[in-house]
Amino acid sequence: MKKIGLSIAAFVATSSLYAATPSNAQLLKRIEQLELQVAKNKKVTSHKEKYVAPVAQIENNSPYGKLKISGDYRFAVDNLHYDLADGSTAKNDALLTNRLWLNFSYKPNEHIDFNTKLAFNKVFGQGFIYYPGGKAPFDGFDWLASTTNTDDRFRVKNAYINYRDTLLDGKLPWSFGVGRRSTSYNQLISWRDDTKANSPLGHIVSAEFDGGHLAFNLSKITGVSGMKVKFAAGRGASYVSPSLSPTPDIDWGKNINMFDVNFVFYSDEALHAELQAMHVTNLIDLKDPQNPNQGFDTVGNMDLADFMMTYNAKNFNNTKFFASFAVSQTDPNNNQTMLGSPDKETGTSYWFGAQTALLGGRFGLEYNHGSKYWRSFTYAEDTVAGSKLAVRGNAYEAYYTKEIMDGLSFQARYTYMDYDYTGSQGFFGSTTGAAMKIEDAKNSPMAKYIVDKAQDVRVYLRYQF
Repeated sequence: MKKIGLSIAAFVATSSLYAATPSNAQLLKRIEQLELQVAKNKKVTSHKEKYVAPVAQIENNSPYGKLKISGDYRFAVDNLHYDLADGSTAKNDALLTNRLWLNFSYKPNEHIDFNTKLAFNKVFGQGFIYYPGGKAPFDGFDWLASTTNTDDRFRVKNAYINYRDTLLDGKLPWSFGVGRRSTSYNQLISWRDDTKANSPLGHIVSAEFDGGHLAFNLSKITGVSGMKVKFAAGRGASYVSPSLSPTPDIDWGKNINMFDVNFVFYSDEALHAELQAMHVTNLIDLKDPQNPNQGFDTVGNMDLADFMMTYNAKNFNNTKFFASFAVSQTDPNNNQTMLGSPDKETGTSYWFGAQTALLGGRFGLEYNHGSKYWRSFTYAEDTVAGSKLAVRGNAYEAYYTKEIMDGLSFQARYTYMDYDYTGSQGFFGSTTGAAMKIEDAKNSPMAKYIVDKAQDVRVYLRYQF
């Protein structure tokens, strides 16, 4: 109204200065015209304020103004082909899937931020928690239920609170966090998946976990660009009785616990070098693969480590390169075996890749190899043919990703896995995880269930908003 009042005054003043002195009747007529215009504007403004005022109030007077919401929808078609150890084949010419992520982040101040992601993954016309053949006991497993194709329900993929501050007069930034961690779509595998990488190294871990971390940025006190250290711990499984049992939440088994450390030696725009070491306790395998309802045995512990480097050659067609070397070692319990052996067994894996600009998009090539006793924790890798990084043998992959317009992208991907040993996609004992040469398994009664070679051709359309 102040602006409106000034406008009337200015109109009257300029009328007096630049026109012949009007009569009182003329002035009154002009004022009436202005009042009609003001009433019209006021009516329009009040109509807008009916909707705008609450938004302004949220932005100015409420912490909800710092709430960010985003989404990510993907439609994919996979052409799958398997060569089985008995000489037969299995295939699906067109597996159609939906994936939807809803992301919420809230930052009330400079110290605290909270992030959560809801995930929906589903095969067209099918729900895999219950399907015509019966129950699918592992599709809802906690490590991968929010990543694998299940049913039409949203699941909490991550819900995590972070606290950030500094020590030593700002020279040592640190952070602490706890919740359901973002531990899939991790470093290096995120290149192919065209996502922002989460902090673990994707060569050894891609699974959802509940846990926490404590991290320190050492770059200021050491003078080394990007140097950091992070300590993390999580629980992969809690063996407790259901809440409605006669003895609710009683500990009846050995919990699966995870402890790891990430150390970034150096990081800048061109070069990154990082190590992750992980110790996992009380790992499991099925008592009887033919009857999953019998449950699991605790078979032992395992250690994993991975060292990786990336290099970004911006002047060479904006090409990125990476190399990663990983090792795993089993530690069976007494009277138990892991991966088919009662002894401590060491497995190794190496993984190389490159990605470059091509025709307005990004083209990538990757290769990885795993030895007889290699064992990764990559159950939530984004693939429907099995984790390529778990392969005891050789895996090859090529992909092309292109943004069609803002938010809308397309990808075509080919993955080929050639297994040398069985058990790559199993658990950690010897009932599903035993490492037997594929050639020796061809005469086994289980040969019709053993994959010799697998390939997946995927095309997707994705919209991020």
